[in-house]
Amino acid sequence: MAFCQNLPIFVGNMGKIIVAGIGPGSKEDITPAVLEAVREADVIVGYKYYFQFIESYVKPGCECVDTGMKKERERAEQAFMLAGQNKTVVVISSGDAGIYGMAPLIYEMKRDRQSDIEVETLPGISAFQKAASLLGAPIGHDFCIISLSDLMTPWEVIERRIKSAATGDFVTAIYNPKSHGRYWQLYRLVELFLQERSAETPVGYVRQAGREEQETKVTTLASFDPEDVDMFTVILIGNSQSYVADGKFITPRGYYREQTNEGEKIGQNIMIESFRTIASELKRDYSLDHKWALLHAIHTTADFEMEDILYTDDKAVETLYNKVKNGELKLIITDVTMVTSGIRKGALQRLGVEAKCYLGDARVAEFAAINNITRTQAGIRLAVEEHPDALFAFGNAPTALMELCDLIRKGKAKPAGIIAAPVGFVHVRESKHMVKPFKDIPKVIVEGRKGGSNLAATLCNAILTFDDAEQLKPGRDL
Repeated sequence: MAFCQNLPIFVGNMGKIIVAGIGPGSKEDITPAVLEAVREADVIVGYKYYFQFIESYVKPGCECVDTGMKKERERAEQAFMLAGQNKTVVVISSGDAGIYGMAPLIYEMKRDRQSDIEVETLPGISAFQKAASLLGAPIGHDFCIISLSDLMTPWEVIERRIKSAATGDFVTAIYNPKSHGRYWQLYRLVELFLQERSAETPVGYVRQAGREEQETKVTTLASFDPEDVDMFTVILIGNSQSYVADGKFITPRGYYREQTNEGEKIGQNIMIESFRTIASELKRDYSLDHKWALLHAIHTTADFEMEDILYTDDKAVETLYNKVKNGELKLIITDVTMVTSGIRKGALQRLGVEAKCYLGDARVAEFAAINNITRTQAGIRLAVEEHPDALFAFGNAPTALMELCDLIRKGKAKPAGIIAAPVGFVHVRESKHMVKPFKDIPKVIVEGRKGGSNLAATLCNAILTFDDAEQLKPGRDL
């Protein structure tokens, strides 16, 4: 092929301009229609780097005109001049010519020149489509594309679009994420998205999609490092429903949920959306362990004060879940039956765990009368005699929690863990203070007067479902 920079101007019969997208870089991704146009072209105009992908299809004698990098306007002018010589001119763009490509410029120039030259566009596979296919199925629902290049668009406009994409819960593809001179814009984008999206939102990116140098990676919004990408990278940020499974980045459309276990799936979908909404409104970031318990507590109460009053020992939720998973923890003892009722039966059955309250035990009333203690205290004493190493969950009675603390100090109880969420005005704060000194027992505590059976139960559920925390997908046992 002969490349020429300066062609003579000749005006005669009108030819045609075909603006063609040649795909992201692989010959296999060029459409048959584009290949046919390339084969029939009298002249091909484009950036020289892209000719390597079509050179084997160009007919002998076809002129190939390279206007150089960042010479899009000159390229368009060459195309009109050549088409004016009654030639069929194919203007090539990578990806799809209508997406950050040559097609809009060609049509604008046709309008401004009031040209009669026929213009046709042929679509190509865009880089974001190729990247999406390599990552899995991240654009299965509403999405948008944003370029971070501010050469022709003011940054203020770009930032407004970023905020709209983030708040609108769009899957978002990012073009032109970085260049030698543009190093900070991607950092700002991540900052804006983290204000609206969960830190666990999937992020996938592909460098040199469809080419020999192709690299792919899936991570999360919190872990994403802008230094890993360059100007040849396309980034995809998931929406609130996106997740990663078997290394693949997926954004569901909803068909699967509609077709299987409709009531259960819809309920889970609502809970997932609720959790991600809560996560986006948290005042600060937390460890996954604490955050999972916090999300459950806020979801149950709709009370964001939980951010200030929910206390968890370091890795308490994860530690207790691992005890369940390893078969070391088989029983949850509760102070009242309302707590037992709120623990998900599906999770208990799935994990082989029993939840039990002793208030219904026939021995409790007599035991309480003989020892002059409350029935909940009596229930805890009986429970400790039979199951000293259970997980104990309190959502109502501070006296029961105080009873457990006394039994621990006497060496009669060695709980696997304690959930301390009694509610009320008498001895409630004190009972929770009494729990904290037991450093070797994993604890989850709702500090102050607040608490309740629903809170104690949901914190149990957080422990039983901790393996769903990383993907932020609660509710499978609904």
